[in-house]
Amino acid sequence: MPGKQPSDSKSARPVRKRKKIDLEQKMKIVKKYEGGQSLSSIARELDLATSTVKSILNDSARIKEHMKGSALLKSTVITKQRSGAIYEMEKLLTMWMEDQIQKRVPLSLMIIQAKAKSIFEDVKGKYSDPNAKFVASHGWFNRFKQRANFHNVKVSSEIASADTKAAEKYPEVLRKLIEEYGYTAQQIFNVDETGLFWKKMPDRANISKEEKMMPGFKASKDRLTLLLGGNAAGDCKLKPLLVYHSENPCAFKGISKATLPVHFRSNQKAWITMALFKDWFINLFIPEVEKFCRENNIPFKIMLIVDNAPGHPANLDDFHPNVKVVFLPPNTTSLLQPMDKGVIANFKAYYLRRTFAQAVEATGRETGKTLRDFWKSYNIYQAIINIARAWAEVTQVCLNAVWKKACPQFVRSFKGFEKDETYEEVADEIVKLAEQLELEVDVGDVDELIESHGAELSNEDLMELEAAKVKEQTEAEDEVEEVEEPRHFNTKEMALAFREIDSAMARFEKMDPNSSRFLKVNRGIDETLACYRQMYEEKKKATIQSSLYKFVRKVERSATSTSPQPSTSKTPSDDSDNIMPFSSFTN
Repeated sequence: MPGKQPSDSKSARPVRKRKKIDLEQKMKIVKKYEGGQSLSSIARELDLATSTVKSILNDSARIKEHMKGSALLKSTVITKQRSGAIYEMEKLLTMWMEDQIQKRVPLSLMIIQAKAKSIFEDVKGKYSDPNAKFVASHGWFNRFKQRANFHNVKVSSEIASADTKAAEKYPEVLRKLIEEYGYTAQQIFNVDETGLFWKKMPDRANISKEEKMMPGFKASKDRLTLLLGGNAAGDCKLKPLLVYHSENPCAFKGISKATLPVHFRSNQKAWITMALFKDWFINLFIPEVEKFCRENNIPFKIMLIVDNAPGHPANLDDFHPNVKVVFLPPNTTSLLQPMDKGVIANFKAYYLRRTFAQAVEATGRETGKTLRDFWKSYNIYQAIINIARAWAEVTQVCLNAVWKKACPQFVRSFKGFEKDETYEEVADEIVKLAEQLELEVDVGDVDELIESHGAELSNEDLMELEAAKVKEQTEAEDEVEEVEEPRHFNTKEMALAFREIDSAMARFEKMDPNSSRFLKVNRGIDETLACYRQMYEEKKKATIQSSLYKFVRKVERSATSTSPQPSTSKTPSDDSDNIMPFSSFTN
C-alpha cells in the first residue's frame, strides 16, 4: 500500500543458528521422549526449536530402523540403505579405523587402502559376484571419509613412528612446568585406556581351539574398555571407568549399576568416546581427586597428564581452575605414558591369574564341573568383580615406578616395603594354575595373551564383532521385558548366613592349636560383618513390630465384630475405649 513502510520485523528477530543433528543425537531425543520427558523440555535442554524436535519424533520409526543396520552414527541424513560386499567392507573398515584411532595408532592412506582391499577379499565370497574387484582408489577413500564422518581424522602419506627425540626432551619440559606451579607427586595423575577381552583363553588351550571351529560369535572376542589411572606417588588409585557394548547385561539382573566397583558406562562399540571422557573428567575424576586432597590435607591443585588421543577433548584445561591438563607430545605415548610402562600389563596378569584360580577352584570340587562349564557360566558381572580385585592388587610400588621416564624425580626406592611381585612371577603362577586345569600353556602363551588385548583387530575379529552386535540387537528385539526384582536382604536368609559363618568358625577353632591366632581372625571377621549384623538387627526389630501391629489390628477388628450392639447410641470412639491401645503392646 502507498505510504506503508516496509516491515523490518524479520531483521529484528533473533536468528537461531542452524545446527546439524546426527543420527546418534536424534536417537537420544527419541529415547528422552519415550522415557517421559516432554517435547518442550527436550527442546530447551538441547537448545533446539520445538518444531525440530517434533519433526525428529515424527520420524522416530525410520531413525530406529536406520540405527539397526548402520555403524555410521554421525551421519546427519537418513540415506537409502546400501548393501553388498563394498557396503559390508566399509562397515568393518570403519570399526577397524575407530579401533586404531582409540589405540592412538597413526593411520596412513596406504595402510587404510591395503586394509580395505584385504577386508573386501574376505567378505566378497558371501555375495553374488565372488570375482568382483575393488581398487580402493583415492576417489573412493574421499567418499568413504564423508560417509563415515572421518573429516577430522589425520591420515598421513607415510607411516608414522615413535618420536624418540621429542620423548627425550619432554621430561625436562614437564619438570619445569611442575616446579613452576609447585605440584607434588601426590597431585600429579595419569590415566590411559586399554581394551580387555575379558573371556579370552590362551590360543593353545583346547577351549580356544574348539571355539575357533564353531560358527558365529566367539565369546573370547567380547571386549570392554577400561580407563585406569593413579598419581605419581602411587597412593591414589582411581576407580576404573569401564565401557561395555551392552547397557543392561543379563548378568546385572537385580544389581544396581551404581553399586559396582567400577564406573560403568556403555556404547555400541565399547569405546571411550569424547563425550564419555568429558563426563568422566567432570563428574568422576574431579570429585574423586578433590576428596583425596581433602582427606590427605593437601591443597586441591591437580595436574592430569594424558596422551593426545582423539577421544580426549582439547579444551579439558578449561573445565576447572584447580585442574591443569597436560598433553603428551604426538607419537610419544609408547615411550612416556606412565600407565603403559607396566601398570596395565601387571593388572591384566592379575586378572588372568584370578580367573584361572577361580576355574581351578570350581573344577576341583566334587561337582563334576568341567573347565568348559566354568568358562561358559563366567559372565560380565563376575569379570567386573575380578577386574576390581585385580586393580586392587596393583601396588603403590608399581604405580610409582612407572613414572621413571616421564617424572624420574618422583620415583622412590620404597625401602622397608615388601618386595613387589614381578610380572614374571605372576606369569609363572598362571602357568602352574593352567597345569592344574590340564592346559598346554607356557610363559610365552601368557605374554601373547596379555599383549593380544591391545593387538590390531584382524578381519576375522571385525566380522565377529559385527556379528555380535547384530545378534545382540536381534535378541533385544525378541526379548520380552520382565520386571526384575532387585537384590535385597531378608532376615531369614541373613540368620541362616550368620549360623553358617558361626559353624565354620567353630570348626576352625577346633582345628587351630593357636588360640590367639583364632581370636584375632574371629575378631576381624566380626568387625567385617558388623554392618550386616546391624542391618539384621534393624530388620528383625522392624519385622517384630510389623507382626505385632498386624496382630493388634486383628484383635481390634475381632473385638469390633463380636461386641453386642448397645441399646444406647455411642460414638465410635466410645467402643474403642475398651480395646488396649497399640502403644501398650509395643511398650
